[in-house]
Amino acid sequence: MNLIARTGLAAAVAVGAIATVVAPASAAISTDHARAESGTHAVVANPKTIKTAAYNQARSILANAGSQTAAKSHPIHGKPDVPVSYGTSLLAGSRDEFRQTDKHLPAKDKKSDMSIPHYNAIHSAAKTMGIDRW
Repeated sequence: MNLIARTGLAAAVAVGAIATVVAPASAAISTDHARAESGTHAVVANPKTIKTAAYNQARSILANAGSQTAAKSHPIHGKPDVPVSYGTSLLAGSRDEFRQTDKHLPAKDKKSDMSIPHYNAIHSAAKTMGIDRW
């Protein structure tokens, strides 16, 4: 019994010693110098609403790029703004449609599993609405 107690106590002391050594090292890592790496973008929270004009413009961008999902959606009118879910749904539907359409393209002609023009259209529409995540 004494052997078990001593072993447990020794293990607890060892863990405490390691935690004491590791904590100051990890505390030295500061977020003051954190910045985005080249080629990445900062993730910003989506807005709660989107201006109707921005939604309609994004819808047109996607429809002109060939999205049937966007073409079938109705333009918004009579409201100053709409919930962000309208925009995220439009983007996700078009993205999925583009990926399905472009699945047989060679990998060198694709970005994020869709053709580069489709990828650019999705990101242009997202930027127009101020949406970062969809």
